[in-house]
Amino acid sequence: MSSRTIRALALATAAVLASTALTACGGSDDETAAPSAEAPAIRLGYFPNITHAPALVGVNKGFFTEALGSTKLEEKTFNAGPAAIEALFSGAIDATYIGPNPAINGWSTSKGSALKIIAGSTSGGAGLVVKEGINSAADLKGKKIATPQLGNTQDVALRAWLKQNGLNADQQGGGDVSVLPQDNATALQAFAQGAIDGAWVPEPNLSRLIQESKGKLLVDEKTLWPNGEFVTTHLIVSQDFLKKYPGTVKKLLQGHVKSVKYIETNNAEAQAAANEQIGKLSGKPLKDEILKAAFANLKFTHDPIASSLYTSAKNAESVGLLKPVDLKGIYDLTLLNEVLKADGQPEVSDAAA
Repeated sequence: MSSRTIRALALATAAVLASTALTACGGSDDETAAPSAEAPAIRLGYFPNITHAPALVGVNKGFFTEALGSTKLEEKTFNAGPAAIEALFSGAIDATYIGPNPAINGWSTSKGSALKIIAGSTSGGAGLVVKEGINSAADLKGKKIATPQLGNTQDVALRAWLKQNGLNADQQGGGDVSVLPQDNATALQAFAQGAIDGAWVPEPNLSRLIQESKGKLLVDEKTLWPNGEFVTTHLIVSQDFLKKYPGTVKKLLQGHVKSVKYIETNNAEAQAAANEQIGKLSGKPLKDEILKAAFANLKFTHDPIASSLYTSAKNAESVGLLKPVDLKGIYDLTLLNEVLKADGQPEVSDAAA
């Protein structure tokens, strides 16, 4: 994360903590609400990106609206995790789909007071695409590699992988490998023009680099994780909102569970729904071949794959992007497991291993 973002998060966190202190002085308002308490509206964040397909499908097919009943769904879209975290901290949104490292940073910055991870969403679908002639980590020395944003999930994954292969990359773009954080649209154009030598990106950008610019996959991130599974996207909620309106959060999770099930059982229709939503939000739906390749490279799951989150935090610490942080308590899967049990599905765990 940039110093500007970190400062913004710190200020937002101070405001959150101050608000919490004032509420505590009020007495009964600080008590946990009844399990059925519902909000008049919920502001849900997500990205117009195929890694957020459960959100895209849930909105497009009306699963959230149906589950929420009288509670109004207000959608907010973002292009980067840190921006979504800032919005959660400032009270502009109540919940959001987001990658693991922004959630970890938000937990760390707020000292565990601002958010809870309440469900898994997406696994896989990221890796390092390079131009021809690069066949190993050693070949990257002196090369320029893009990531979506400093401190984001793919940025941490690249820097940790480079370090494990004996290569260094500083936060200013120097070192053995020049890591250049830039938004995905810029990276796609830069790779096509030969201005960069590769990029560690999520789907659908990974498939676009391969199919549209003749890149090759040097590292499929799945190969770096046990059973090929790691969290790419999960669902988080403001602790304050969860405390006040657990009934609404449970209904949001019902919509989420229905969306994931729909993707599993109606994959072609789910792809069309996700792409239609991307088109509505960005004006540019994905090409059919890109859409199919991206979906095939992703797994949509309620399981937060907690062990990979803890590893991601350690990786961020090892490359100097995160101070040591205690993640105990970052998950609250109680409501999710209630919803899964009622639907006849197995419960999920927040175990570190």
